[in-house]
Amino acid sequence: MSEQLPWLQHYPKGIPANIDADAFSNVVGIIEDIFQKYGDSKAFSCMGKELTYRQVDQQSRQFGAYLHSRGLQPGDKIALMMPNLLQYPIALYGAFRAGLVVVNTNPLYTPREMKHQFNDSGVKAVVIAENFAANLEQIIKETEIKTVITTSIGELLGFPKKLVVNFVVRTLKGMVPKYNIPNTVTFMEAVNQGRKFELPEFESHADDVVALQYTGGTTGVSKGAMLTNRNLVANMMQIRAWMMPQLKEREEVALCPLPLYHIFAFTVNCMALSSIGSLNVLVTNARDLGSVIGAMKSYPITLMTGVNTLFNALLNHKDFGTVDFTPLKITVGGAMAIQKSVAERWQQVTGCVLSEGYGMTEASPVVTTNPLDGTGRIGTIGLPIPSTNVRIWDEDRKVVCATGEVGEIQVQGPQVMKGYYNRPDETDKTVRDGWLCTGDMGMMDPEGFVKIVDRKKDMILVSGFNVYPNEIEDVVASHEKVLEVAAVGIADDKSGEVVKIFVVKKDKSLKEKELVEYCRENLTGYKVPKAVEFRDELPKTNVGKILRRALREE
Repeated sequence: MSEQLPWLQHYPKGIPANIDADAFSNVVGIIEDIFQKYGDSKAFSCMGKELTYRQVDQQSRQFGAYLHSRGLQPGDKIALMMPNLLQYPIALYGAFRAGLVVVNTNPLYTPREMKHQFNDSGVKAVVIAENFAANLEQIIKETEIKTVITTSIGELLGFPKKLVVNFVVRTLKGMVPKYNIPNTVTFMEAVNQGRKFELPEFESHADDVVALQYTGGTTGVSKGAMLTNRNLVANMMQIRAWMMPQLKEREEVALCPLPLYHIFAFTVNCMALSSIGSLNVLVTNARDLGSVIGAMKSYPITLMTGVNTLFNALLNHKDFGTVDFTPLKITVGGAMAIQKSVAERWQQVTGCVLSEGYGMTEASPVVTTNPLDGTGRIGTIGLPIPSTNVRIWDEDRKVVCATGEVGEIQVQGPQVMKGYYNRPDETDKTVRDGWLCTGDMGMMDPEGFVKIVDRKKDMILVSGFNVYPNEIEDVVASHEKVLEVAAVGIADDKSGEVVKIFVVKKDKSLKEKELVEYCRENLTGYKVPKAVEFRDELPKTNVGKILRRALREE
């Protein structure tokens, strides 16, 4: 066994080779177990307001019953579209308990992006922060959405209205835009009305899809990864097994600055850490570094998740050094590569090792992570987690590469998705004989530590978010003054990479400012090009395909 899986020899003491992915038959079962075990413990905190697991239990039960009363049936889709608020876990657990399939949606999406995701998934209900409801209003008639639940930033906080308004202005850069969507209810109205109804009884099997988590693809088409009960339960158990030697039930305080609609925080914070009775301290807007540091000063943070850009920004903030890091035991970085200089400085300043991991939406997401006992290796993505097999295949996907050779990272385990929703052709390309073909190029050393040497050839990684060139190019090419366009990623100190576009003009009057403004109208902020270069022509293959690689190499 150890010869086939060399990484098992380097597992820290107390971590099993395998977990029981069938310990709970469904996500609802593990949620109910959490509420039963940790009812009196603090569950979530946001801007000083706290909820216990018992309060989340009661309110999510009522919320789920309300959804059922609106005619939503098990298997129907509901979009959750908000920043990190106390409303999120209530809505999430309530939706699961009603048997609905959760579709996490970035609240900063433009109407175009919202429309694609809602129609592709067949969403029938949405919970949306009112700051973004005006965008929903523009496209809701072109979707199947019949139930709209809106919420304000301060709805569960109990703050004086003035303080909430000031917070909205400071963090979201503006007041709530006016919107007019008929028959909406507020979040707390839905929770309160749910007292009149009962949660439905329904069967939920291990292979049933419970979440559609959207990701890009090499084709540029956004696809919904079908995550099943077993996928999420397994990844929760895997994460929990990996962390438990350093953690204690009911005693951990986890800082959650990453958005819960992102698969990393969704599974690690909202699901796995809740399963040991942790208190998750939610940061609504991590770009406001003062609020991140304020949360670290207000609570004895024992565990923190984040991305390289956030860690780097914090290290360069004048007030970061005033935090008491004594309680901090674990810092985990994912979603993008952790730079060696950042990891080394983080440990120097905080006294805590910054452990890098690796995952994909299609794997629920965690695949590998560095040991948390100090034996991790900077520059690697660590070891495969329990019940997970990783192999390195040559580029032709014919043979397993020898130790130290570069090939495609492939993953096998109970956390690997069922497939892409309504895209069997894309599923067949990505999951082959039970192995997830990541498209990421890497190598494995003799002791099982994995290192990424290159990513999917065309993907751009902006602050941990995947940006796919085809989507950018489709938007830019739709501008009437553009003839041709190619999008690539270029290095950036703050976000790792940013988007650069090379454009051939159709109309010589086209200016960079005009093009960037057009992109802002049609793309989420992190996808908007930060650099524009006009060219007379773009390099192409002999069949006319634009060579992005040539542009990147320039």
